[in-house]
Amino acid sequence: MDTYDLITRNAAEVVTEDEAEALAEDPDGKRAYVGYEPSGVLHIGHMLTANKLIDLQEAGFEVTVLLADVHAYLNDKGTFEEIRETAERMQEQFIAYGLDESQTEFVYGSTYQMDEDYELDLHALQVETTLNRAQRAMAEIQSGETAKVSHVVYPLMQALDIEYLDVDLAVGGMDQRKVHMLARENLPELGYDSPTSLHTHILADLETGIGKMSSSSGVTISMEDTTADIEEKVNAAYCPRTRDPDPTDDGEERENPVLEVFQYHVFPRFETVVVERPDEYGGDLEYGEYEALAADLEGGELHPADAKSALAEYLDRLIEPGRRKL
Repeated sequence: MDTYDLITRNAAEVVTEDEAEALAEDPDGKRAYVGYEPSGVLHIGHMLTANKLIDLQEAGFEVTVLLADVHAYLNDKGTFEEIRETAERMQEQFIAYGLDESQTEFVYGSTYQMDEDYELDLHALQVETTLNRAQRAMAEIQSGETAKVSHVVYPLMQALDIEYLDVDLAVGGMDQRKVHMLARENLPELGYDSPTSLHTHILADLETGIGKMSSSSGVTISMEDTTADIEEKVNAAYCPRTRDPDPTDDGEERENPVLEVFQYHVFPRFETVVVERPDEYGGDLEYGEYEALAADLEGGELHPADAKSALAEYLDRLIEPGRRKL
């Protein structure tokens, strides 16, 4: 796999492709970042963007992980002391999950977000940003139903973080897209460059395939889960024998979350995936790429129950090292 393909593997969007191609031409020493709000144990959403960071490290990038303690405070996730304890555990779990410690810098937002230069730039960005624009950017990340002033400031800080962390590539889920577009539009007004950004897929709800998998509602998978927990959750997951499941009665799009987890979590981390089956059911199946597994599931060669059993096993392998850090 060439460098550009590795950088963009499984990306839902790159803004822009030309800028990403320029980074791929000489990636050594380039810097990428993801910001995480320290609000709990690592879950499958964190792990998806972490997989992309691992790809970027393999491509030659240095990685900055922003443990956004000030953001968490603004989002009412506890006292600074409580948030810092969570952040310390998350840092250990990220390394256990597979980030290369020698290529990873962990930064607490509070180490620079209260400095005078940052605060003055934040005020300048507030002047350049309409209330409507800030509200659109915060819509995907706001927790709770009642918007607060802190929620409007939150995405402006995210935009400014890209400049202050001195990174070449901002990485986040598709729910961060509006923040990154705000940064591209408004940071130049402060004399800064428009940042290149890469957005990862948002996994579907595990039980229904509708909407997004969430740690605050529905079923998710996290490093708190035991082997038995993972098996139970995966076995209950929605998994039809098709790549394009039928929509719901009201026409809402439905995805296959089992295939999504194989695509975005398992295959980026394992060269081959073995689905174990008794000889009377055809024996083991071995896959070197996601597309072959998906085609076999769709074609009936691979039963959903066997796919789920393999998925639970490989997820458990990924999570086990971090589980020991709880």
